[in-house]
Amino acid sequence: MISPHLQILPPSSVNHYLPTHYGIESCSTMAELKQHHSVFVKLGLSTNNDAMGRIIKFCSLSSNGDFPYALRVFCTIPNPDAFIYNTIIKGYLRNHLPRNCIMLYSLMLEESLVPNSFTFPSLIRACCVDAAIKEGKQVHAHVVKFGFGADIVSQNNLIFMYMHFQSLDEARKVFDKMPVRDVVTWTTLITGYSQCGFIDDAFDVFELMPEKNCVSWNAMIASCVQSNRFQEAFALFNKMEEEKVELNKFVAASILTACTGLGVLKQGKWIHKHIEKSGIELDTKLATTIIDMYCKCGCLEMAFEVFSKLPEKGVSSWNCMIGGLAIHGKGEDAIKLFREMERGMVEPDYITFVNLLSACAHSGLVEEGQFFFHYMIHVHKIEPRKEHYGCMVDLLARAGMLEEARNIIDKMPMSPDASILGALLGACKIHNNVELGEKIGKRVIDLEPGNSGRYVTLANIYATAGRWEDVANVRKLMNERGVKKEPGFSIIEMDGVMNEFIAGGMAHPRPDVQAQAIYAKVEEMLESIKLVGYVPYIDAALHDLVEEERENPLFYHSEKFAVAYGLLRTKQGETLRITKNLRICRDCHQAIKLISKVFDRDIIVRDRNRFHHFSNGDCSCRDYW
Repeated sequence: MISPHLQILPPSSVNHYLPTHYGIESCSTMAELKQHHSVFVKLGLSTNNDAMGRIIKFCSLSSNGDFPYALRVFCTIPNPDAFIYNTIIKGYLRNHLPRNCIMLYSLMLEESLVPNSFTFPSLIRACCVDAAIKEGKQVHAHVVKFGFGADIVSQNNLIFMYMHFQSLDEARKVFDKMPVRDVVTWTTLITGYSQCGFIDDAFDVFELMPEKNCVSWNAMIASCVQSNRFQEAFALFNKMEEEKVELNKFVAASILTACTGLGVLKQGKWIHKHIEKSGIELDTKLATTIIDMYCKCGCLEMAFEVFSKLPEKGVSSWNCMIGGLAIHGKGEDAIKLFREMERGMVEPDYITFVNLLSACAHSGLVEEGQFFFHYMIHVHKIEPRKEHYGCMVDLLARAGMLEEARNIIDKMPMSPDASILGALLGACKIHNNVELGEKIGKRVIDLEPGNSGRYVTLANIYATAGRWEDVANVRKLMNERGVKKEPGFSIIEMDGVMNEFIAGGMAHPRPDVQAQAIYAKVEEMLESIKLVGYVPYIDAALHDLVEEERENPLFYHSEKFAVAYGLLRTKQGETLRITKNLRICRDCHQAIKLISKVFDRDIIVRDRNRFHHFSNGDCSCRDYW
């Protein structure tokens, strides 16, 4: 049936038909398009660039098109123009055939066709996808040669290309020579610097921007977040608020991730409320970011409330909630939620099982973890990845099943990475297996020669066995390689302000509570808990310190400072929430358990591995971490 938009016109009416009556814009299927095409052929328009260009455009770029059909039509046209070549180049790029884009451009030049401003953006992107830096530079030369050195779209794409190839100087040269720049220009340069790790350069460019919009603000905030410079992200966000820039879902997601990184619940709650008041669309990605923030700021109740209210839960939302339960040591609840996910006919993916196995590892559920590892393979047909093997090694090693954990490492179809070996090394320290710890420690140091934690763990294993010469050799190796022990720090949020304490530090930036008051509170805490049985666990200190130094550094671990500050600044009954960058040591763990009892406070500490909920002298981890 002929489309109602088409009429068979006599030859005398062809010229009238050409400009206004194609009707192709109304096509929604290839069947309709082919009707138009057949009419064009009958009208003698099969070699007309204007008519065939419209056919090719629909087939190449429409979601309902058919790119192979476009190519067949293209091959029938004797003299295609630049518009048709540009359309086919876009089609090749859209169909992930970047090399064909470059080859077609060469053919276009051989046919003596002059490219226009629409030719180069797609061509430049094709060079990026194809990793064709040599061809990309040649295209750049052609942009200049054909007179498009001032075309802002082409120049923006050149900046993107050079940043993609990490040719920062070339990108900056393009930027500096541009007579006119738009927000895309500035944002592309900022994002490029950030992705290459040059955050300070990105910030310098951001500061020079004559006009900033929410896109540029988000680019800069996201850059800081991706580089774990969370404090700077907050400073930018506060400045953005001062300048009355409207919050959108992208900025909200970025700053929520910063809240997650620092574990600052109050700020995260404010952002969540602002999202609700502003009517920002709560898509799956943003909802999952909110859930993740609540989980990692120690507020599982709010995370579950947001999760439960989602009208549609995608696999990422389920994964996030299961992962949140895992890091809080609620393995049984994670398993229940997984079963609910299955009942809801949501197909789990490999991340689901990483989180589920991690939940079993954090809760000591050895049998359950082994069951789900096989269940993943045989029921859901998911091949184990390195992360799954890592969880199993962690699960068995934590439970003291060191040989079983080593057997998994030996049978893995891929080489174990430092995180997997590190899990076994940490367990060797906990369970005092010096022989295996020495073997694994040397392997993991070879894999991560710049990670101070690996050296310290091995040194402590040697020290526990009284092998002081080996301890000295580890320290000597660290010094020779210039490896410094990572300083511990803890953060506690008060009234929306992040207060950071460094292990052994004497100063505190807040004038309202002086350092002397904090030290006095630490002393009061320790004296109080000694009355109920606290004895400093001096083995938690680095074993090669001289004897008289071995006790005091424990008193001044950063989490003790943060707890003292929290007790000074909050009212009785308020929960203290602390984030620590390293794994909490055994001494601080025992001390905070007793502090929670003596001072009648709930204290939540998020360390590098998990959450610890201290209440009335107990910890949610049941001393299993």
